[in-house]
Amino acid sequence: MDKFTKRIVFVIKNIPEGKVLSYGNISALAGNPRGARQVVRVLHTMTEKSNLPWFRVVNSQGEISLKGEGYIQQKALLESEGVAFSSQDRINFKKYLWDIETIEEIVAK
Repeated sequence: MDKFTKRIVFVIKNIPEGKVLSYGNISALAGNPRGARQVVRVLHTMTEKSNLPWFRVVNSQGEISLKGEGYIQQKALLESEGVAFSSQDRINFKKYLWDIETIEEIVAK
């Protein structure tokens, strides 16, 4: 596993209950602001093996990117943690986006 992938996994594992991050937020924190697609790949291939809270990752509009059963499951998991959705099924980033600016802040906690 390369350093960027390890950092992606680390960030995702540390998203607190009731908070979300976007794919782009995660890639920026992990060291590559243009690596959102890599975050998707990591989620797809490593969620089960690394026990990642995958459902706390949403797109940059505060929406769930999955469709069908995946969408229903992700929304239910987020709602069970107290995350509310607007009538347009969006998450209010001002309230639910994890306020973290550097990976070093995560390490320090």
